[in-house]
Amino acid sequence: MRFNRVTLKQPRNRPVTPDVPVRQPIYIVEAKEVDPPEGVPPAHWRLLTSHRVESFEQARRITQLYRRRWVIEKLFRTIKKKGFDIENVSMETKPFKTLCAMTPVAGVSSMQLVQGRDGQGKRPLEDVFDLEDQPALEAVSASLVGTTAKQKNPHPKGSLAFAAWVCARLGGWTGYYGKSGPVVMLRGLYQFRAIQLRYGINQNV
Repeated sequence: MRFNRVTLKQPRNRPVTPDVPVRQPIYIVEAKEVDPPEGVPPAHWRLLTSHRVESFEQARRITQLYRRRWVIEKLFRTIKKKGFDIENVSMETKPFKTLCAMTPVAGVSSMQLVQGRDGQGKRPLEDVFDLEDQPALEAVSASLVGTTAKQKNPHPKGSLAFAAWVCARLGGWTGYYGKSGPVVMLRGLYQFRAIQLRYGINQNV
């Protein structure tokens, strides 16, 4: 990894804009992977940033921020056509602002379920759900358990990983192939909320 302060000049083939400086100081961070997996070309990034970069730790922080772009792309995929299809919602839909505010919340929740599905972070259930949701999650989990080891919820009750397994199974993941992504988690979260509503009604009757 290496970094430096550089200066960008206005393009020669563009008209001069009064509010834009002719020269703009900026920082560049170059990062190259030194030990890539076998058969995979090494990652090689040249990143331009307005953040001050004058140390290795500051340069490393810039690369960590850039890595997060993949999470952001997955979030956009979840709230757009593959998930909520938010781009096709008319601005005349009522209440439009509330819908646009709630959509990212649900999208982030599905991303949290993806990140917590393996249980390595040992995240609590409350990251996405309320404690009052736990009985319904446990009841649904029990109904989804199959005869093989891969069809059993391997995570402790009360953990986010336990809830993620439930949502993944409700979203169509069988437990055998690959890992559940954010769209599958979102579908499962939809299903769980519908089941939870009925569960709550049955408990109150």
